[in-house]
Amino acid sequence: MGGPDPASVEAMRAAFTNTPLHAFLGFRFVEPPPADGAVVVEMPVGETAFNGSGNLHGGALATLVDVAAGSCAGRASAFDPFQESLVTADLHIRYLGRPKAGPVRAEARLVRSGHMLKVVEVRVLDPLGNLIASADFSAMVVSRRQPLAGAIPTDPQMPDL
Repeated sequence: MGGPDPASVEAMRAAFTNTPLHAFLGFRFVEPPPADGAVVVEMPVGETAFNGSGNLHGGALATLVDVAAGSCAGRASAFDPFQESLVTADLHIRYLGRPKAGPVRAEARLVRSGHMLKVVEVRVLDPLGNLIASADFSAMVVSRRQPLAGAIPTDPQMPDL
């Protein structure tokens, strides 16, 4: 399956840039991407991403992995971000150590891009090459939904994928 068209790429880039959590954690794409088609996203190792014991928070790392993997899946597929959404279906992370330096980078590589399901592997490394975490990720293509805006009444009998 071919990659997205230029308008779709721009829409995905705008969505990334306009997400407050990405700015709060200091995420940035490493450009240009590696020749093997991987997507690399960096995050500073700093207080905004620390847990209560002064170490890098697992949730911050999970968010980094999710963003890198989702971006990789989006770039490698032909889904239409104006009509569809790419949502995380599954994420499994193995925390293997803590960084000795920063920033940390998530390197996401596509394993398989089916019509509905995209599978990605991710490695999180520090600048010294230490493996901080590894992850398996899958995303599903679903029809685009309206964004959440406060408390929205929902029907508990209807699935919200």
